Amino acid sequence: MSDLILIIEDEPKIAKLARDYLERYGYRVLTAADGPTGLAAARRESPDLVLLDLLLPGIDGREVCRRLRADSAVPIIMLTALAEESDQIVGLELGADDYVTKPFSPGVLVARVRAALRRVQGDVHDTATLRSGDLVIDPAAHSATLAGRPVHLTPNEFKLLVALARRPGQTLTREQLLDELHGAALGGVDRSVDSHVKNLRRKLERDPDRPLIETVYGVGYRLVEPE
Repeated sequence: MSDLILIIEDEPKIAKLARDYLERYGYRVLTAADGPTGLAAARRESPDLVLLDLLLPGIDGREVCRRLRADSAVPIIMLTALAEESDQIVGLELGADDYVTKPFSPGVLVARVRAALRRVQGDVHDTATLRSGDLVIDPAAHSATLAGRPVHLTPNEFKLLVALARRPGQTLTREQLLDELHGAALGGVDRSVDSHVKNLRRKLERDPDRPLIETVYGVGYRLVEPE
């Protein structure tokens, strides 16, 4: 069965444009025109990906994203007319995996959807378990535990953590990490990596004086090897 995409968007023309293109590429599509309806549909239908407008009636996109992330790792791509970088960063830090600004090219939107779904559906070829101290990562199961406790990560957070864990002690540039997240063909926004790393630190680091992920200023990030 084809993947199910939920579009939560209050502008009918934009929702129809996105729906038409996604259906043309074989996806099943549901639409919701406000935050409460979108949340209910997400919990009832368990979509494979959510396209989420930032400005919604009822409950805005930020709050919808926050509530979805409380109990789901479904990929979320935010649709926003807000071009300010700060608005985009807020969405990423709330747990969105990517964003597309309006007006958007339907072809680019479909490419972003396909890339996000590939990241979730096993675009990981090396399935060997990765370990770093108390952190255990299972790429095949798409799971991570810290001191035996599950760590709930978004698809992009997991992808980023796997990339760092496969090269412990090695600095990866932001450009390398962006390629891991979005693919070289799609590119991305430099600050998206920073936002995902901030979320990873919040979920993984118990002692601020002993960071798990170290910033190499002006270059990128590396996973600190345990002593």
